[in-house]
Amino acid sequence: MTTVQSGSGSMVRRILLGSQLRRLRESKGITREAAGYSIRASESKISRMELGRVSFKERDVADLLTLYGISDDAERTALLGLVREANVAGWWHGFGDVLPSWFQTYVGLEESASAIRSFESQFVHGLLQADEYSRAVIELGHPGAPGEEVERRLDLRHKRQKLLTSENAPEIVAVMDEAVVRRSFGGAEVMHAQLRHLVEVSHQPNVTVQLLPLEFTGYSAGASGTFTQLSFPESDVSDVVYVEQLTGAMYIDKRDEVDQYHDVMEKLRTDSLSPAATRDRLNSILQAM
Repeated sequence: MTTVQSGSGSMVRRILLGSQLRRLRESKGITREAAGYSIRASESKISRMELGRVSFKERDVADLLTLYGISDDAERTALLGLVREANVAGWWHGFGDVLPSWFQTYVGLEESASAIRSFESQFVHGLLQADEYSRAVIELGHPGAPGEEVERRLDLRHKRQKLLTSENAPEIVAVMDEAVVRRSFGGAEVMHAQLRHLVEVSHQPNVTVQLLPLEFTGYSAGASGTFTQLSFPESDVSDVVYVEQLTGAMYIDKRDEVDQYHDVMEKLRTDSLSPAATRDRLNSILQAM
């Protein structure tokens, strides 16, 4: 039985519980269809539960544990306790008015991650954005939004950025196409402040910033598009790759697909400027502004 650290988020607890339920079901040779029937649910509901993508009802988990032959009181108590912890709402649920449900999942994963590695081809990663740059990006994505909504979205961004200096701050690796830092949002003053912020934050021991230079002419793994790979401290929780789309997002957790994204990230880092050379490039751009 894996112990979940107190600092872990409810999203990771949900994923961990789901993976344990899947292993118990498979060890007994029980199909998802049969498991769903036992709790008056569909096969797809069992699949979503095992992936940690839905909330859990204690009664459903108790019935599944009985079906899977788990009679030991200590083991049942531990797993049912995990249900209650997994259903605790995170702070981000208070931003439901400006946070779509598909992105709430990402914020929960981000909050629980031990490592966040991203490739960006359009914008600076949200965790590394300076205030006025964030405002410019928000206003671009939500034209005509009232000022109160823009401020709510900025407040959400600020709360996410507290991760960078938290007690259990994750490792951040942000690889960006150089075009990202040369594309002006909000004007020269806004971009100047954003580039200074990137230089400053890149000195934090847990933050690595790398630019894929404009002069790189070989085939770039970045052609696959923007993505984020999240890793977690719990050994039972596999990496998740987040790929955002116009009206939703994909959460990829199949091992072979995650491994492909891992390889792409390693290739991108190899093709990019080193962290020190990246700071030099950012300072050069700043001096030319």
